[in-house]
Amino acid sequence: MPSIHHVAVICSDYARSRRFYVEVLGFPVIREVFREARNSWKCDLDAGNAQIELFSFPSPPPRPSYPEACGLRHLAFATPNLEAEVTRLTALGVVCEPVRIDEYTDRKFTFFSDPDGLPLELYEA
Repeated sequence: MPSIHHVAVICSDYARSRRFYVEVLGFPVIREVFREARNSWKCDLDAGNAQIELFSFPSPPPRPSYPEACGLRHLAFATPNLEAEVTRLTALGVVCEPVRIDEYTDRKFTFFSDPDGLPLELYEA
């Protein structure tokens, strides 16, 4: 069975998104390169059993709608202690939605957004 290797995220302001994913969310940088032919940064982040690829491109179009655009709806991150992570993110200025309970698993979860409005989820694992 295949597994997830990476999720790619195109950002409008590379420095702002890099800071968010590295300093706020805490994903370590694996490698970072400037691809001159594309005028684009690419940063690979360690997300445990997978990677997040941050890309910058000149003038990327905005996300068509929030969150029900066709394609990837949101990206979810597992955390062992949802309340502690929400408290940490809130202290760093990240606005999290009220915590909800998954009616099928009884697990807690919440949503927040990256700097470009990409819906992100924290799910208590």
